[in-house]
Amino acid sequence: MRIKTGMALGAVCCSGATADFVEMVGGQTSVLLDFQLIEDATGLQFAGVSEGVITPGNLGEGSVAFGITSPFAASEPTTFGYAPTDFFGTFQGSIEHRGAVYFGGAADLTVGNFSIGWDDAEGFQVVDTIDLDIALFDVNILAASPLAGTFDLDADLLISNTFADLLIDLGLTETDLSGTDVGDARVQGINRVIPSPAAAGALLIAGLFTGRRRRN
Repeated sequence: MRIKTGMALGAVCCSGATADFVEMVGGQTSVLLDFQLIEDATGLQFAGVSEGVITPGNLGEGSVAFGITSPFAASEPTTFGYAPTDFFGTFQGSIEHRGAVYFGGAADLTVGNFSIGWDDAEGFQVVDTIDLDIALFDVNILAASPLAGTFDLDADLLISNTFADLLIDLGLTETDLSGTDVGDARVQGINRVIPSPAAAGALLIAGLFTGRRRRN
């Protein structure tokens, strides 16, 4: 995991984890954006959110929350998973979301169905998959708890280099806004355990043995 600013390794808590590997199956990500800062810097005005977006989210008044898509969804399934005992060495996939945010003012813009994934050069990023299909924000992690049953993360959202360049190209600003802190995010994921092949085999054998004993 890339540590962007101010996060000690000790802030990532893996204590109490016993599962070999887990995958995220649901939950929500709450976002609190500084819409006034965004409007002052770019002229983009917050115009609302799509149906299904939770208001308020878990970051207080003004925040919104996006449901995390199930790994069994027909489209854009969440694929994020990790071994709780070795998060740094095993995490993979992306966290997908449902819902959109609408902007007006200097330009009409819809962003949403956000994907949180890893970029080798930039670390974790929030990607829009509706209009722009680019990384909007770098995720500056403040604290994270990748446990067996849950995954909790608090972070600042910083305008990515790609989004900053696009804002200039669209004529919405003449200032390079890369790295500007425009809000907070809180990921609250729910996991399910994926047994290791050895553990799955042991469960199968135990089941067969139990069934045979009952028949006898």
